[in-house]
Amino acid sequence: MADLNDIRTRITTLDSNLLQLLSERRELAIEVAKSKQSTSKPVRDQDREQQLLVRLINQGRELGLDSNYIMNIYHTVLEDSVLLQQAFLQQIKNPNAATSVSRVAFLGDKGSYSNLACKKYFARQDDSLVELGFPTFQQIINAVEKGQADYGMLPIENTSSGSINDVYDLLQHTSLSIVGELTQPIEHSLITTCDTDLSKITTIYAHPQPFAQCSLFLSAHPHIKIEFVDSSSAAMAKVKELNSENAAAIGSITGGELYGLKPIRTGLANQTENYSRFIVVARKPVDVAVQIPAKTTFTMSTGQQAGCLVEALLVLREQGVNMTKLESRPIQGNPWEEMFYIDVSANLQSEKMQNVIKQLTRITNQLKVLGCYPSEDVAATDVPEDLL
Repeated sequence: MADLNDIRTRITTLDSNLLQLLSERRELAIEVAKSKQSTSKPVRDQDREQQLLVRLINQGRELGLDSNYIMNIYHTVLEDSVLLQQAFLQQIKNPNAATSVSRVAFLGDKGSYSNLACKKYFARQDDSLVELGFPTFQQIINAVEKGQADYGMLPIENTSSGSINDVYDLLQHTSLSIVGELTQPIEHSLITTCDTDLSKITTIYAHPQPFAQCSLFLSAHPHIKIEFVDSSSAAMAKVKELNSENAAAIGSITGGELYGLKPIRTGLANQTENYSRFIVVARKPVDVAVQIPAKTTFTMSTGQQAGCLVEALLVLREQGVNMTKLESRPIQGNPWEEMFYIDVSANLQSEKMQNVIKQLTRITNQLKVLGCYPSEDVAATDVPEDLL
């Protein structure tokens, strides 16, 4: 029987080799992106991805590897490759946007969900990240508008609690442009300073959004008092300060580690698949390379006559533009009038999108483009059973 230390040494060597190979694969992904600079070939070729996965699954079976194991690994590898190529092409397309340091404003302090989203989004760039926490969405907007920050990270919607209306309302009045997006899995946990029991918890500190997303769990424990705070990081800081077996915060395990907190209950969200979508705003818009899937976000207000909204939406259908989001918010100062926020899967510079803007400008009371930006939704390539 092999010595345990010898086995671990071999595993360490294999892990180092795997990391080296993954690094080499990333370098080749950049070479692929360079080869597409002078063409309009899209970053993704899902037919090729499917063929690659079929080949790898069949090869893996011969080596005794489970197909789901291979799929999980290569879905992550392929997503990273796509996002890496997109980031490279965007840097080429927007050379003036490149800086050595990116100052990013976000809600709360280090360890908040917005802060974790910042780290993930800007990890694909070579810039140094300066993290600037603020207690309100308005202060984030102000910091970017005044040049105190280069970017702002704002949560816009959640699969459990829905749209974040405060952010939508702020977008009505800002001159900033949406330049990016990120969809982040949100895993709510009940975290404390010590090994305590749920029955001992008398107060939970939480931001209103996590509170709404965990309403079913909280309603099952009506004896627990809820104290609202400005961010999840503020909730964790408060619990650390109290250092009591009776106090807990709703936050992420990763964020809690920064405050020396530990989870006593995980999976608190109403929905098992709980995701938040964030947008990145900046003072200047970006151009999106034609090889990259793009989204365009705009607002419009229509007349109150019957059929006005339908007429506007028919323009999208006639031009073959797919709408992915429609949100309405009241227009401040205009009772009973609504501002419509629309996300579409289209590049603003494309002919069909330019036609949409021209036609909507003629038939709406107001139209404003909030931004065109690379789509971060990298759907995993499926492999039908009949191909295996």
